Amino acid sequence: MTRSRVLACAAALLCAMAFAVPAQAREEGGAGREAHFDGRYQHNRAYPQRGFVTRELPGGGVSVNHFDHRYWYAGGVWYAPYGPRWVVIAPPIGVFVPFLPPFYTTVWFGGIPYYYANDSYYVWQDTGRGYEVVDPPPGAIASTEGPATEDIFLYPRNGQGAEQQARDRYECHRWAADQTGFDPTHPSGGVPGDEAHGKRGEYQRAMAACLEGRGYSVK
Repeated sequence: MTRSRVLACAAALLCAMAFAVPAQAREEGGAGREAHFDGRYQHNRAYPQRGFVTRELPGGGVSVNHFDHRYWYAGGVWYAPYGPRWVVIAPPIGVFVPFLPPFYTTVWFGGIPYYYANDSYYVWQDTGRGYEVVDPPPGAIASTEGPATEDIFLYPRNGQGAEQQARDRYECHRWAADQTGFDPTHPSGGVPGDEAHGKRGEYQRAMAACLEGRGYSVK
């Protein structure tokens, strides 16, 4: 092979490497747009495939900084910058978020509730005042406990979207739990069994007051 042909091949290879999309990334509208169905723990929800590349981020999320990296978290899906676009990723372990995904399944390990969605596990941390993404707990058992707001039915008087409703639910849940000392994501709400019924009523009233203050009709 002549020197000129060698140089031409090398230039072509470098060009291809510079503009190649990683194998795990898929262009918007391509195969990566197919939904990933998460049936673990009977979660039964569909999410964008990890590696899916998009030009526009979904609304209703929050920007999250973790060390020197920036992410977008919305609906239980995590996005990282990918040139001028964004790619769906697995969340980094140790990152904190202010609220849980709109839908989650509670699993238990060692008496501690873990909140599961989209192949990711979250644990509430008082020190960080948020939910931390953690490694999968070994031997976790699916819980029969429903979401913290299972008995709350609300109507968005101000046209709040699904993401905003989820955020308001979880923020009001944290506030109601702090105010009453009752957290329905814990066994017996985290209080003695003989106090659970009364405390649950207090929690529900606090939840309703918080949500009504944010523009919802609550039943």
